[in-house]
Amino acid sequence: MEYIKLGNSDLNVSRICMGCMGFGDPTQGACTWTIGEEQSKEIIKRGLELGVNFFDTAIAYQSGTSEQYVGRALRSLAKREDVVVATKFLPRTADEIAAGITGQQHVEHMLNKSLENLGMDYVDLYICHMWDYNTPIEEIMEGMNNAVKVGKVRAIGISNCFAWQLAKANAIAERNGWAKFVSVQGHYNLLFREEEREMVPLCEEDNIALTPYSALAGGRLSKRSGETSKRQEEDGVAKMKYDATSRVLLRPMAMTCFV
Repeated sequence: MEYIKLGNSDLNVSRICMGCMGFGDPTQGACTWTIGEEQSKEIIKRGLELGVNFFDTAIAYQSGTSEQYVGRALRSLAKREDVVVATKFLPRTADEIAAGITGQQHVEHMLNKSLENLGMDYVDLYICHMWDYNTPIEEIMEGMNNAVKVGKVRAIGISNCFAWQLAKANAIAERNGWAKFVSVQGHYNLLFREEEREMVPLCEEDNIALTPYSALAGGRLSKRSGETSKRQEEDGVAKMKYDATSRVLLRPMAMTCFV
């Protein structure tokens, strides 16, 4: 296994990160195809044996049960200081907005719940799961910076955003002396390459780590034509993203050389 510093942080991570969206109680969330705790633990155990030290989960994965499974497995299989644990939080809800819960308060509440699920005192990388269009980014950045200051988070990242949003957020953080995003977790694979247009150049310029998700397009890039799985049959989000491409992938393509 190869290891590298995660962007401008001091986190030493394996080149391969284990995404934990597939772990969790299938009766407690949007995904019907996730696997139970014992199977999840076996996969995590094998990952550790192969040198994986970087694990990514989220409070949104199966109502927090992914975090619970990951936390219990790592506590029984590894020393806390030997693994890098990332988790993510969602934007404020309509109820929180109506109740006057600020962005800073939202980040604190979500982080405390994730730490409870994981059974840990801190997370190594705390990720804003997606841009919150109903909350000033200053509130989110200050809330995440507060988490770093009190030692509950070592570094922060963002997922599912545009390059201009990442640049704006880090500029605000720099202006205020707050923690900056050290990584971005974007949708990127051989079927979806939009990140190459602006996000990749920005990250190269500012040494921000790229931790792409859906590298195999929900399994579509690792299966033969006609081969399927429970996830491929039941994952509505992946169907929305990729079903239209199946006709293109199966169609014979003519190659043209332009001189």
